[in-house]
Amino acid sequence: MNDDPLLTMLLVDQFEFRDADGKTPLAWDAEAWLGKDLNKLWIKTDGEYIDGAVEEMELQALYSRAITPFWDLQAGWRRDIRPSPDRDWLALGVKGLAPYYFDVDVALFVGESGRTAARLKLEYEIMFTQQLILVPEVELNFYGKDDPAVGIGSGLADTEVGLRLRYEIRREFAPYIGLNWIRLHGQTADFARAEKEDIDDFQFVFGVRVWF
Repeated sequence: MNDDPLLTMLLVDQFEFRDADGKTPLAWDAEAWLGKDLNKLWIKTDGEYIDGAVEEMELQALYSRAITPFWDLQAGWRRDIRPSPDRDWLALGVKGLAPYYFDVDVALFVGESGRTAARLKLEYEIMFTQQLILVPEVELNFYGKDDPAVGIGSGLADTEVGLRLRYEIRREFAPYIGLNWIRLHGQTADFARAEKEDIDDFQFVFGVRVWF
């Protein structure tokens, strides 16, 4: 028998419509991995599709190495495909399960022309029953310098807080409803105001979570 088989997984954590100020964007957040117990290739992507066009899209390709039973060290490449112009980054991060079962994903990014960025994502599952699960989550994005071409300012650029209630018809298939709040900060908010865009967006969401 093979004690360390080659395994794969695809998780579409969020595939949802968001009701926001007269628009109904389709948003996604997905990841997949291929590998063995200690070493894996990870692919991560998220984005937003509005009015027939992709408004935001990010893709990451990462090598992942297990450093403890609950933590992986990840390194690789990130590309911001939308909005234009695209940006490429070197990525280094850790992903794992913190005490009290908080799912943590922390990453640092180094780009061209001295650009730097950091991201913190936290998620927690509250199980009312084996099938009904409430998931609060938060994401913070920081940047080291202004990038006016894509509307990003230095410092804390944006905060996203979500609360989703899903029902697992099967472990692999779970529709959900929830709320999502996005807030822009600092110079990023100033860039958005100049383009007459919202800096504070409260959304009702409904979608599905699937994994294979």
